[in-house]
Amino acid sequence: MTEPRLTPLSDEELSGPATAFMAPMVENGRAWNIFRVLAHHPDLARRWMVFANHILGKSTLPVREREIAILRIGWLCQAEYEWAQHVVIGKEAGLTAEEIERIKVGADAPEWNALDRLILIATDELRERSNISDATWAGLGEHWSTQQLMDLVFTVGQYNLVSMALNTLQVPLDDFLEGF
Repeated sequence: MTEPRLTPLSDEELSGPATAFMAPMVENGRAWNIFRVLAHHPDLARRWMVFANHILGKSTLPVREREIAILRIGWLCQAEYEWAQHVVIGKEAGLTAEEIERIKVGADAPEWNALDRLILIATDELRERSNISDATWAGLGEHWSTQQLMDLVFTVGQYNLVSMALNTLQVPLDDFLEGF
């Protein structure tokens, strides 16, 4: 990517609804490029954030396992911004650098435990077929509740959407992020 399709808005360029949308991110020191680009459409961004906040902060999935799914869909979509952002979050959630590298390989890497492998398979199936197979669903059901299974589907869907937006809008990496 050479030039973003939508330039992240600077503080000086924010006004009205965009200022209101960005205020919590600025206050929390998270005025990242993804939000500065979304500030071009503050009504959409504000409504999307409700769902995004559920997935990232209120989901029933264990954080480490959620990050495996997010990183896998980000990798499959080749969404560099998504990948870079969630490498940071994944490490905070307990993923090792080796595990993060193995996510690129997927379920075929031999070091995964049964649940991690199923998460990777489910993510691949959702990306490829928009459906989790009966065998994968049953396997995940041995580890997780119905709500967790639902949260997995919505997590992968959410981050597939985010990956499409980041790639299409060509959101540049923030200074603290390391790309592929």
